[in-house]
Amino acid sequence: MTTLSHPYQRTHVAELVRRLAEPRRFIQVVTGPRQVGKTTLVLQAVAALDVPVRFASADEPTLRGTAWIQQQWDAARLEGGVLVLDEVQKVIGWSETVKRLWDEDTRAGRGLRVVLLGSAPLLVQRGLTESLAGRFELLHVGHWSYAEMRAAFGFDLERYLYFGGYPGAAALTGVPDRWRRYVLDSLIETTISRDVLLLTRIDKPALLRRLFELACRYSGQVLSYNKMLGQLQDAGNTTTLAHYLDLLSGAGLVTGLQKYAGDAARSRASSPKLQVLNTALMTALWGQSLEEVRSDGERWGRLVESAVGAHLANAAAAGDLELYYWRERNHEVDFVIRSGKRLVAIEVKSSRSPDRLPGTEAFARAFSPRRTLLVGGDGIDLERFLDQPAERWLEGA
Repeated sequence: MTTLSHPYQRTHVAELVRRLAEPRRFIQVVTGPRQVGKTTLVLQAVAALDVPVRFASADEPTLRGTAWIQQQWDAARLEGGVLVLDEVQKVIGWSETVKRLWDEDTRAGRGLRVVLLGSAPLLVQRGLTESLAGRFELLHVGHWSYAEMRAAFGFDLERYLYFGGYPGAAALTGVPDRWRRYVLDSLIETTISRDVLLLTRIDKPALLRRLFELACRYSGQVLSYNKMLGQLQDAGNTTTLAHYLDLLSGAGLVTGLQKYAGDAARSRASSPKLQVLNTALMTALWGQSLEEVRSDGERWGRLVESAVGAHLANAAAAGDLELYYWRERNHEVDFVIRSGKRLVAIEVKSSRSPDRLPGTEAFARAFSPRRTLLVGGDGIDLERFLDQPAERWLEGA
């Protein structure tokens, strides 16, 4: 079992222990991408409670029915303690069944506590909002940060930029070819085929796969949906493409950042900035060694910016902040983060930067952010930036 030794992961375990030790109040829902330690985290938390635990997983090649949930729930009622259902989104109609059983227990005064895990956050969230409103608390577990990978596996900055934040793949980094095959086959392919294609109606699965590869190839760049369709050589419509990008984002692979406009409607109408949620997705597809990528200034710069973007995007997925980019004519800001009235503009440089940053200056004139940050180059050291929780950079803003 992977040891979650970094304080951030220990905080997740401690928080779940605290929630489960309280009188029965809410269903605990733990979501996040595949292979980021959700199951390990939950097992460590329930082990600390010293109560009976029933663990069952729906992660099977063929989808299970709701009768399976009923069976597991009935057995857990006899044992007491905690029921943990893993990959619950694989069961069609899971949320209605969980609602019925939870409400039965509530009326009967039963003390069974329930933890649900899911590796497709978008699909889990849909079930929660449709059936379980007011009955659950959410705990999002994202891709591992630089600080977590360094504490658990001794990663230095270059290894983290190249190998990314998949704890399950860390043991293979000494054999890069095996590491690459693991990422491609066990992470990317499994996520797309079992968390997206198997559970959602996709009329053009080949287009979704090509969109994922395009997003990895162009991570850090702004592309209109029409330009994407041209790159993908597909005659589909932009609405389909936007929907597929949302599904890939919900699966924890890649996302499309909206342009900051100070207005939600105008932001939603913008061309997205493509962004991987883990830099391993880029380097595994590139097929180049760490040394080859490090010696390519352009690719290394894209990797640096994508690592900063992934750090911020995972914080946004956890609800810690909102993340955007900004571009107007020839002026651009790499990332804009917001929380309430706090607004911060972030520019990323992998080498020495010019004395002036016209994009940041133009953004400051238009929106008056409380802080502007330069990461890398002559600004904040990249390692220091990635070492801190993303929301830390909103402090003082």
